[in-house]
Amino acid sequence: MTAAPAPLNRLRKLWREGRPTFGAIATIPSIQMVQIMARSGIDWIIVDLEHGPIDLGSAHGMIVATSGTPCVPLARIAANEPWLAKAPMDLGALGINFPMICNHTDAEKAVRSVRYPPRGDRQWGPFHAPFRWGVSMPDYMATADDDMICMVTIEHVEAVKRIDEIMATPGIDVAVIGTGDLATSIGKRGRLDDPEVLALIAQAEAGILKSGVPIGGAARTAEQANQMIDRGYVALALGFDWSLFARGIAVSFEGIKR
Repeated sequence: MTAAPAPLNRLRKLWREGRPTFGAIATIPSIQMVQIMARSGIDWIIVDLEHGPIDLGSAHGMIVATSGTPCVPLARIAANEPWLAKAPMDLGALGINFPMICNHTDAEKAVRSVRYPPRGDRQWGPFHAPFRWGVSMPDYMATADDDMICMVTIEHVEAVKRIDEIMATPGIDVAVIGTGDLATSIGKRGRLDDPEVLALIAQAEAGILKSGVPIGGAARTAEQANQMIDRGYVALALGFDWSLFARGIAVSFEGIKR
C-alpha cells in the first residue's frame, strides 16, 4: 500500500501546537532579497502583490527563491477575488493573504478561493507549483487543499463589528489584524496608539482568540512581539523588507561619528 504524501506546509502544524512563527512581507521585486530573508530564520514570507511593485514573473522568482529553506512562501493579493488568488497558488505559494475581509460573505469567498471543488472554487492549473516543491503533480494535488493557508485580514471598523460572524466561517486558517488600515478606517491614519484604535484592536483580538482560529499581526519591537505571544499570537510579522533593510542601515551608523 502506497503511503499518503506528506504535507508540504509546516505552518498549520506549528499553529495547532501553539508555537509562534515569524515572518516578513516582501515588497521589493528581488529574488536576492528573498533568498537572504528566507535564510534568516523566519518561518514565512508574504510576497506583496497588493502594495509592492511586483508582477507575477517577479513573484514566481521570489516564491522559488525560498527553495531549500524551511521558509513558507505566501502571497498577498490586491483584492478578495479568486482570479487574483489563482496564479500565486499555481506558481507555488502555499497561502493567500486576503485583504479587507469585512463580513461572512467576504470570508467564505476567500476560503473557497484556495480549495478545489467540492470544498471550494479553485480552478485547476498548478503547472509550476509541483516543481517548486519537488513533488509530482498527483502528490501536489493530494495535499493541496490542506497545504493552502487562507489568511484573512481584519482591517476595517466594519470587520470588527462583524468579527464573530467572520470568525465563524469554516476554513479560515489564520486571521491577522491590520492595525494601519484599521486606524485609517476611522479617520485616524497613523495614530496606532489612539485609545479608539486600541479599543478596536482589542475587540478584534478578543473575537479571533475566542474563535480558536490562529491569530496574527505585526510586531514593531521585540517587547511588543513578546507581549503579543503572551496574548496568544502565533503569526508575527517582524516588518517589511524595506523597513528591515532601513533598520539594519540605521544600526550600522550607531556609534559612528558623523
